[in-house]
Amino acid sequence: MLYSPLRSLLFRLNPEAAHDWTHRWLSVAPTLPMRLIFKTCVLHAPRRVMGLDFPNPVGLAAGLDKDGECIKAWEALGFGFIEVGTVTPRPQPGNPKPRMFRLPPAQALINRMGFNNQGVDFLVEQVRRTRFKGVLGINIGKNADTPVERASDDYLIGLRKVYPWASYITVNISSPNTPGLRDLQYGEALDRLLAALKEEQQRLADVHGRYVPLAIKIAPDLADVDVRTVGQALLRHGMDAVIATNTTFSRAGVESLRHAQETGGLSGAPLMARSTEVVRQLAEVLEGRLPIIAVGGILSGADAAAKIAAGASLVQIYTGFIYRGPELIREAVKALQRAK
Repeated sequence: MLYSPLRSLLFRLNPEAAHDWTHRWLSVAPTLPMRLIFKTCVLHAPRRVMGLDFPNPVGLAAGLDKDGECIKAWEALGFGFIEVGTVTPRPQPGNPKPRMFRLPPAQALINRMGFNNQGVDFLVEQVRRTRFKGVLGINIGKNADTPVERASDDYLIGLRKVYPWASYITVNISSPNTPGLRDLQYGEALDRLLAALKEEQQRLADVHGRYVPLAIKIAPDLADVDVRTVGQALLRHGMDAVIATNTTFSRAGVESLRHAQETGGLSGAPLMARSTEVVRQLAEVLEGRLPIIAVGGILSGADAAAKIAAGASLVQIYTGFIYRGPELIREAVKALQRAK
């Protein structure tokens, strides 16, 4: 599939309108003959991580499909695993528009979406109807109007509702677009949340007769000492994986570009170096006892290989997919086949 002409058309629309159009098309595309073209994208480079078998190590990061409406399309495009969400207990509209901005010279995006989604019950119904057999991560968050001191209530609601349907569950405590959320990455707040999540995970494993791994998604803006502290906390509380990283507040290297001063999280190529450094620091702390899923700034196969070299077991893409399309999936899988 030739992506460049399609991207040229989509980039004439504002970013959120382009996202919505693509989302609607992908939600029906696998039922059309186009699926035969998608199927040519599938590549196999098996990995076993978190006790799960991944057909290849290149996944879709959370955010592109918040409500789980395009799962079959992502599978057909060749992703080895798919992460949907972030989903909250109750539906919410997110932040006011406009809330997504392209920075094409930097192959970057800024977004302040604010966990816009139709709620966890809607997502669970989409997943149930899809009957997806691959590796599916479900990313959970808190509602914007839930006080941060009660955030664990929202995470536990999400955990209970998605547990029967997920291959693994990601706990998003690092979005820059929900006030107070990133405070959960520090000190006693982090310990309390992880302890509550672990206790509930163990209870749900007994109830459902299956163990669903928990991954914690962290920010790239943590100080180096805090990266190490988070890594130690994840080990102490028996978490199953860490996802590094979410988007960044930093505007280093893009300050002069149009839209650079918009509030929100920056993703894409400018995030590559810092995100990879966080992966490297985590790998030193975790010493192989906890797998790392790397996301942030992957625009090429070489970028994906650099994440693995830094200590990651799997990678995810989002902004790179918007700029490069399905070819990036194939390129990244091939690069990781060589790097294995």
